[in-house]
Amino acid sequence: MRNANKPTNTVLHTHAPLSCCVPRSVPFHFKLSAKKTKMMLPNWPYRLTVLWIIFYSHYCLAQAPASSNLCTPYESCGACIQAHPGCAWCEQEDFTPYVSRCDLPSVLLEKKCSNAKIVEPQNVQDRYVDNPPSEEIQIAPQKVSMKMRPRSTMSLTVKFRQTRRPVDLYYLMDLSYSMLDDKVKIASLGRTLAEEMNNLTTNFRLGFGSFVDKTLMPYISIVPKKVVEPCPSCAAPYGYIHHMTLSEEAHEFETRVNDAQISGNLDAPEGGFDAMMQAIVCKKEVGWRDNSRRLLVLSTDAAFHSAGDGKLGGVVNRNDELCHLVPKANGELQYSESTVQDYPSVSQLAKVAAENDINLIFAVTEAEHEDYERLCALIKGCVTGQLATDSSNVVELIKDQYNKITESVQLEDNAPSEFVKLTYYSSCMKAAGAPRDKTKECKGLRIGSEVEWRVDIEIVGVPKGPGPHRFPFRISPVASNEETFVELEIIATCNCDKAEMQVTPENAAQCSFNGTYSCGVCSCMPGTFGRSCECNADTVPGDDKNIGCRADNTSAVLCSGRGQCVCGECQCDPMQSVNEVISGKHCECDNFSCDRHQGAVCGGPDHGTCECKTCVCKAGWTGQACECEESTDACRSPNGKLCSGRGQCVCGRCACDSEEYSGATCELCPTCPSPCDTFRPCAQCRGFETGELADRNQCAANCSVYNITLVKVAEADLPGETACLGRDASDDCTFYFSYYGTEPTSIEVQRDKVCPAPVQAMPIILGVVVGIVLIGLLLLCLWKCIVTIYDRRQYKKWRDEVESSKWQSRAEWNYESENPIYQKPVQTYKNPIYEKAPPEGYR
Repeated sequence: MRNANKPTNTVLHTHAPLSCCVPRSVPFHFKLSAKKTKMMLPNWPYRLTVLWIIFYSHYCLAQAPASSNLCTPYESCGACIQAHPGCAWCEQEDFTPYVSRCDLPSVLLEKKCSNAKIVEPQNVQDRYVDNPPSEEIQIAPQKVSMKMRPRSTMSLTVKFRQTRRPVDLYYLMDLSYSMLDDKVKIASLGRTLAEEMNNLTTNFRLGFGSFVDKTLMPYISIVPKKVVEPCPSCAAPYGYIHHMTLSEEAHEFETRVNDAQISGNLDAPEGGFDAMMQAIVCKKEVGWRDNSRRLLVLSTDAAFHSAGDGKLGGVVNRNDELCHLVPKANGELQYSESTVQDYPSVSQLAKVAAENDINLIFAVTEAEHEDYERLCALIKGCVTGQLATDSSNVVELIKDQYNKITESVQLEDNAPSEFVKLTYYSSCMKAAGAPRDKTKECKGLRIGSEVEWRVDIEIVGVPKGPGPHRFPFRISPVASNEETFVELEIIATCNCDKAEMQVTPENAAQCSFNGTYSCGVCSCMPGTFGRSCECNADTVPGDDKNIGCRADNTSAVLCSGRGQCVCGECQCDPMQSVNEVISGKHCECDNFSCDRHQGAVCGGPDHGTCECKTCVCKAGWTGQACECEESTDACRSPNGKLCSGRGQCVCGRCACDSEEYSGATCELCPTCPSPCDTFRPCAQCRGFETGELADRNQCAANCSVYNITLVKVAEADLPGETACLGRDASDDCTFYFSYYGTEPTSIEVQRDKVCPAPVQAMPIILGVVVGIVLIGLLLLCLWKCIVTIYDRRQYKKWRDEVESSKWQSRAEWNYESENPIYQKPVQTYKNPIYEKAPPEGYR
């Protein structure tokens, strides 16, 4: 089992050829011994060194061009240019043998391929219809031609300008009985709607249609009377009727709405999906214009039937998304397949609305608003508004929803996602210079606002076959008939591969007259093979003509991917450096892929040599990269042991067995027991016959290896001698001893212990008792003083109150003079008429 504490190697390596760091032909290796580096450097420089190496290696990877390893396995020009956008092909006839013709252009130049013979197709973009956005044009460019290599990316700038365009509004109304008051209100608001919309657009046209539901059970009552008249003064039920083609005549809209009769049905949901499908696909009958913004308004107070609900009435045929309007007697058009085809699905509606550039507006009552909002989230170019109970707010609702539609723009495309990926970036209406966000939609537009997108077009796949591979697609705003049309061609073949570009015939001399020569390589005739078709299959035994070039029967790689199989034998590729050689029967060996030490293969020629990817070290050296000296002198501790017996000597350095050991020879151990603790039991049992080895037999058995003597004073008075002390638990005394030398050790024990003086208990107890008594007496005296002072204050207060109450202590009291509330019992009244005093005796 591997010791978890044993030092491990940290290896940083990459096989990418880094032109900024190492030669292209040398795989980049860097190996660090974590334990060794920690010994040589403090902790923080070690970490900084490793971090710097990691950073530098990643920097080099980022700066280097695409690796030539991405190109070299390909043996035809077409496969080469499809491998990576940076790969190029050399079609030069006398190109270096057994070297791949597919590589980076710079590498091909280094391999002596003429620049004129390097095939490197470039991405090309041509805007051949690019009228800038104006009042008549919303999106630019209009047509673009692009040629792109596989796995490459190209950017296309698309601009959009919000303009005041003509508007076609088709009002599709639910005419079930619950919408009676709404019909009257809509008829009166037709002219107002036309006036308001003409303020927002250059030309406005209005159309009208109505719907109820399928004329089947359980959607309507099939009682004969109800079929003819489902409610008082109601028309017979119907699926969808087109009443009015889109027109500028607002008064005609009012007349058509007034003339339309209310009908009725049985269940709560309505057949609005049938009506919407017909209003969208019947372009000619409804009158949709090509250059207009098309609005389809659905007004209802009920939920909707969708695909699958038709089974309730026995209708199982899928909606075919075609127009099925037939004329009625009064000239109006009616949906003829209502009882034959199922309701459309949500996905069908979304599809036909997108194909016909229709913006859907659902004007529904509060009870149904939430359901239609969820429906609208599934359809592009769709908005929902809340309708009043009598539709009195329909003009403002349509106006507001139209503004919502025009204040935002969202781009969409129909590029084949398995081959082409489009990513949109725009700063929308932010200030100039603002960063672009990844988004298809911009909001906050006004008439005249212009926004710009950068569309990154990436080729993510290539179809099978020689090509040419052309994928035209469109980029357009949602629910708009304007577009940027992109003619995209994926470059999958080279010009020299095409028959019209080949200048040499079949059975060319370059191919030993046994094959066709194109793009610098030979396509051999049956029965021949080899680089120049020089090998005859009859001369090579076995069915597999390359079996001699395979390392084993299961290998699909010839010559280890580093050579050419010529007539069943490997011819190894030459290296750019004359000192580097690929060898072996299957080119499996080389002299440059071994581990490196200080940048040199196998530590350099003085340490070892690289033989078939393995270092062969010279005498005195060892290790994977011959980086270690075999001598162990530096690992020996003063006692002569390797690493003090606590580790292994690895590469001339001690690798301690545990983290608790340290030092150059693992001699330090801060957490280990000290020698004093080791020798203490023997010193105690020999000197005083106490402690854990108090038994004489145990003491003799465990301490016989030590030379223990009793001395008067144990002190460290010799070089290398150490003084120690211990505590005897039997009498709580301290004893002293010293030791000297290594095993066996001499120990000197001091005869006399140092014991603490005995404690006098009685004086302490008496002192405590006397102290408690004195404290009690002091507290009693304090309490007596407080009570006396309080009593005296209360007595003085009482005396003061007695002195203030004089009337209680006087024997005589003059009520008339001293009592403020005293009144005489006799009152005297004088008559002002008689000034003389009354006769005596009268009062």
